[in-house]
Amino acid sequence: MKAHIVLLPGDGIGPEVVAAARRVLEEIGTARGHTWTFTSKPIGGAALQKNLPPLPDDTLAAALAADAVLLGAVGDPAYEKLPPSERPESALLKVRRELGVFANLRPARSWPGLEQSGPLKPEVFAGTDLIVVRELLGGLYYGEPRGTDPATGAVVNTMRYTRPEIERVAHVAFRLARKRRRDLVSVDKANVLEVSQFWRTVVTEVGRGYPDVTLSHQLVDSCAMKLALAPAGFDVVLTENMFGDILSDEASMLTGSIGMLPSASLDANGKGLYEPIHGSAPDIAGQGKANPLAMILSMAMMFRYTFGKADIAARIERAVRSALAAGLRTADIAAKGIKPCATADMGTAVAKAL
Repeated sequence: MKAHIVLLPGDGIGPEVVAAARRVLEEIGTARGHTWTFTSKPIGGAALQKNLPPLPDDTLAAALAADAVLLGAVGDPAYEKLPPSERPESALLKVRRELGVFANLRPARSWPGLEQSGPLKPEVFAGTDLIVVRELLGGLYYGEPRGTDPATGAVVNTMRYTRPEIERVAHVAFRLARKRRRDLVSVDKANVLEVSQFWRTVVTEVGRGYPDVTLSHQLVDSCAMKLALAPAGFDVVLTENMFGDILSDEASMLTGSIGMLPSASLDANGKGLYEPIHGSAPDIAGQGKANPLAMILSMAMMFRYTFGKADIAARIERAVRSALAAGLRTADIAAKGIKPCATADMGTAVAKAL
C-alpha cells in the first residue's frame, strides 16, 4: 500500500514521540514493502515561534489533503497569557473541526508487566480492555455563545447538541461494540441537564437498531466511581465531549501512565487524526524522558481504522508487548530501582520487535 501521512509534531515532547513513531512506521514499510511519504508541518506553539498563527493555512491544507494525520502534542506555557483564540491549544480545536473528526476513540487496557504501575490493585485492574467513544465536535468546547459578556462581565460556555451530532457518534459506538463484547454504556448527566436528557433519548433510539448490543445508561459521576472500582466491567463507553475528555483521562491513569493511551479521531469516511491523549509535558521536553508508546499505539489505530489493516495494527501492538516484556520502561512506567530507557530507545525496541 501507499499512503501520504502528515506529521504535526507540535510542542514539548511532541517532536520526540512523533520521531519514535516514524521510526516504527519506516520499519513497517521496509518489512512489508509499503511506501509512505511524509510531510511535516508546524502547529501550536511551534507555529507561533515562526510568527505564524497556531494553525497556519498551509498546515491545515496539508492535513486536509493527507491520507492520515499523526499529531504529537500541542501546548506551550510561554503563550498562556494570550487570548484563548490565539493560544497553541486553539489549533487543536480548529484542526479537529476543519477535518470533521467527530468520533474520538480512546482505548485503555491492562498491559502485561505494568500491573504494578497503576493505583489499583493488580487483581482489580486485571482484564481491563475498554474504549471510550467521545463526541469531539460539540458540547461545551464548541457551543455558542461563549466568552465574556461585556455588559455584565459574566463568562459563558454553552453545552449544545443536535440530533444528527448525537446519532452519528452513537452509530460509531454501536458498530464498534458489535466487534467487541457487545456491551455499550452511554454516559450523561440526565438527572440535571436537559442536553443530557436529549442525549439519552437519542442514544436509546439509535440503540433499537442494534438489538445484539446491550445498552445501559450511567450518570457521569457514577461512571467515574465505577471506573475506579471495577474498570474490567466496561467494554464501550459512549459520551459527550467534556465527559469523554475527563473519563478517558481517568482511565489512562488506571493503566499507570497517560503515556500509554492512544487515540483516534475519525470523520464520516474513516479518515483520522491520530494522537496520544497526553499533553506537551514541557517540564520534560527535549530530555528523552517521554513515553512514545501512546503515539506508536495511535499509529496502530491508524492502520486499523483508516487503512483497514488490522493485521498491521495487531503486529504493532504485539511489538509493544514484546518491548515491555523485554523489560524496557520509560520513566513514567519504571518501577522503583529500574533504570528508565530513553524515548528513542523505546521506539527502536518496538521497531526491532516487528
